[in-house]
Amino acid sequence: MNKEEWKTTIMEGLKEVYDPEIPINIVDLGLIYDLKISDNGEVYIKVGATSPGCPVTEDIVYTVEQVIKERVPAKKITVDLDLETQWTPLMMTKEGREEFKKKYGYDIVKQWAESYGIQLNETQ
Repeated sequence: MNKEEWKTTIMEGLKEVYDPEIPINIVDLGLIYDLKISDNGEVYIKVGATSPGCPVTEDIVYTVEQVIKERVPAKKITVDLDLETQWTPLMMTKEGREEFKKKYGYDIVKQWAESYGIQLNETQ
């Protein structure tokens, strides 16, 4: 078992899971907060939601678990749903940000930062 290969395989699979409110995958939205793989093949993943009141969080948890089951022979899968960490557009990957711009015609990260008085650095 190569844990790095497992992580890569899992993250690639999770790019097929889309948030119901913002049609961008949960990886590029920055909703994967943690992914750990133990030496004995147990997978722990912490996922968030764009809104704590998201009505389909159970569906997201189920789908994440199914994606992992389909991709790697994990002995145990624990999906931890974190509704306390507030999601912001600053958590998006560069790819997610670009996809958002293409779909909606504006830069959500730049707009969000400006509305909250946050200075973006070159990498954001």
